[in-house]
Amino acid sequence: MTVSYVSTTQAAFLLNISTGRLRLLLNTGRVIDAKKVGRFWRIPLNRRGMPQITPGRRGPQGTWNKFERKAKTIVHVLRKTIDYNRDYGTSYPAVAVKVGDKKDYCHSLKIHGPCQIVYQPHEPNTSQAGGARLWIEVEPEKRVERVYFSDGDYGPPPEVVQQRAKAKKSKSQKRKAKQKGKNRSN
Repeated sequence: MTVSYVSTTQAAFLLNISTGRLRLLLNTGRVIDAKKVGRFWRIPLNRRGMPQITPGRRGPQGTWNKFERKAKTIVHVLRKTIDYNRDYGTSYPAVAVKVGDKKDYCHSLKIHGPCQIVYQPHEPNTSQAGGARLWIEVEPEKRVERVYFSDGDYGPPPEVVQQRAKAKKSKSQKRKAKQKGKNRSN
C-alpha cells in the first residue's frame, strides 16, 4: 500500500483549519507520522484521505474535519461591490466563497482543479443575497486558495453590511411591536 503525502497548505484545507494552526499541531507532534524534509512538512493521509491528528489532553475537542468534505465550494462574484469600489475608490473583497454554511470574502481565487460555471436565470442560487444567477462550482476535494490585496479593505463588502443592518433593524422593529402588544394586554 502506498502512502500519499500532502503539504501544509493542502492538509490545512482538508482539515478546514488555518495553516498557522496546523503548523502549531505539527510543531507539537500531534500530526501522526508527519516528517519535516528540509524546510517543508510531508503529511501522510490515512485511508479516508485525511491527515490524522492526535487529540490534546486538555481543553475543548478539536474542530478539524475528520471526514472528507461533502459540500461543493460555491464562488460568487459580487457585482454590487465591484460597482461600489469603482464609485467610491475602495477595494472591498468582491468574491464570496461559500463552503457548506461557511462564507468568506476575498479579492481573488486560485482554483486548483476543474470547476464549472453555472448560469440558471430561472432558478437563482439563494445562498447569495438576492439570488445569484451565475456562479462557479468547485468539487469538494479541490482546493480553492483565497488571495487578498495587501492594501485592500477587509471585512464583508458594503452590500453585506447593509443587508445585515437591514435584517437587524427589522428584527428590532418586530421585537418592539411584540413588546407593545404585551404592554397593551397588561
